[in-house]
Amino acid sequence: MEITMGKKTRTGVLKRQREAKKAEKAAMKREKREVRQSEGAGGAQVATANDLAGYGFVPPDRERES
Repeated sequence: MEITMGKKTRTGVLKRQREAKKAEKAAMKREKREVRQSEGAGGAQVATANDLAGYGFVPPDRERES
């Protein structure tokens, strides 16, 4: 009598792949959240004059020159 391993079915393999992909995605989301929280602890972000100019806002001192 020979004992063999069960045959891997295609659906079983696909299910394990989906579960692994889902677990990886959840781990990536956790890591991203941790990074955002550690960066956010430094304080609020403030736009520089160059940032505002890039968005089309003109600083008040340049408005008077025009």
